[in-house]
Amino acid sequence: MSSQLEFDLVIVNGLVVTHEEVGEKDIGIKDEKIAKLTSKGGLAEFKAKRTIDARGGYVMPGGVDAHVHLQEPPLFGKGSTADNYETGSRSAIAGGTTTIITFAPQQKHEDSLLPILTATHDKASANCYSDYSFHLLVSNPSATALSEFAALRAQGISSLKIYMTYAALQLDDGQILDVLLAARAQGITTMVHAENGAVIDWMTRQLEARRKFAPKYHATSHPAVAETEATYRAICLSGFLDTPILIVHVSSPAATEHIRQAQRRGLPVYAETCPQYFALTKKDLDAPGFEGAKCVCSPPLREGRLDNESIWDGLADGTFTILSSDHCPFLYEDAEKGKKTSISEEFPVGHFKYIPNGLPGVETRLPLTLTAERLSLQKFVEMTAANPAKLYGLYPRKGAIVEGASDADLVIWYPASEKEPFRLKNEMLHHNCDHTPYEGKTLKNWPRYTVLRGEVVYDHDGAGIVGKKGYGQFLKREKSSLPGPRSDAEWDIRE
Repeated sequence: MSSQLEFDLVIVNGLVVTHEEVGEKDIGIKDEKIAKLTSKGGLAEFKAKRTIDARGGYVMPGGVDAHVHLQEPPLFGKGSTADNYETGSRSAIAGGTTTIITFAPQQKHEDSLLPILTATHDKASANCYSDYSFHLLVSNPSATALSEFAALRAQGISSLKIYMTYAALQLDDGQILDVLLAARAQGITTMVHAENGAVIDWMTRQLEARRKFAPKYHATSHPAVAETEATYRAICLSGFLDTPILIVHVSSPAATEHIRQAQRRGLPVYAETCPQYFALTKKDLDAPGFEGAKCVCSPPLREGRLDNESIWDGLADGTFTILSSDHCPFLYEDAEKGKKTSISEEFPVGHFKYIPNGLPGVETRLPLTLTAERLSLQKFVEMTAANPAKLYGLYPRKGAIVEGASDADLVIWYPASEKEPFRLKNEMLHHNCDHTPYEGKTLKNWPRYTVLRGEVVYDHDGAGIVGKKGYGQFLKREKSSLPGPRSDAEWDIRE
């Protein structure tokens, strides 16, 4: 490479962290790509349009958040997500996440998936600050929908999600097998919301009979056994067909152990967890009045410290493949589309069954996890960037810092000596939600810069959001680069 080359951006004096190594390196960026990665001082002879001095701060691949709900139609009663693609992606880049994967949700009455994909493109196109892609959410695996899996792959969609609970979305075991078989044939990763819907419905009736409606009873209505049983059943069904699955937002120790044992048997079973399951507990639901509704999500927050510790253990030992936010924000004060839709004259402190499920978190995922200092730096990058990119067919374009192969997506943190611990307030965040469940949590760091394809899109010490709406691009994805079916042969009945 000639010294006459002028880089678009050079980042010097950073401690560059990938999932493979940590070292003092300088980075040269040209035409949206990582063009040069050298030892510290190695770019001194080159020209650059702009230089950022990282001052010893961590420089990491931009975060990849593979579980984000934006601008979805009401799927659970009256609740409708507060963030659209503009506000949600804006929040993402302010928290160091440069790629989000959201959902294109099929409803039960819809036969085809392709119009839903088109409609979701229309929502996102020209509105995103971050790069983005979609998972198809399949609630009606009709013959038409199953036949369209090949067309989804041709359009760059290599993942879908199914539910084992919620009347509006739940599939029975036969339908799950239909989806898994069709997904296996097309190299599609199937995400599974694993909770036993019948157990949840039964527990809900028990609580209603006892006139227990407060937000805290949401967790009681979703007992750990519902997640544990459904997780084991999903593993059994996927193992039967030798089909890769990802169990999403795992919260319970017993479910985690089922996943761990499946992986030890060599099954292509992957798992995701989220910051709420190591940072919050069931006690957060038992706030005065209706306040606990801010922490209603599914699976619910679990009992206490031991449950939190099981999540950390699963992250550290690799049982969890990825750490996502499950960003699903609902306005707290909104009585028409938000959390307070569940309040009525009959239920003055709400009814747990009708509280929209979900928490905001796309902006706080990285700072919360880094602040905890429970993972090595390399493991942190693996869980939040590299593995999501691998699992969803984006690596090494995303989630890596590889010369000539990786997009120049980077998050630059403050040096530890320059950032005083601070208490998080919702007013600091860039989402369209009127609360954060992490209000008052002490954080030790925050992204100083976020860089997307070579452009600085977030400058914490400057104007904040400096990227342009619409700069984010749709990402066509390949199949997962993580191990897939154990056999290359087409599945068939064994006689």
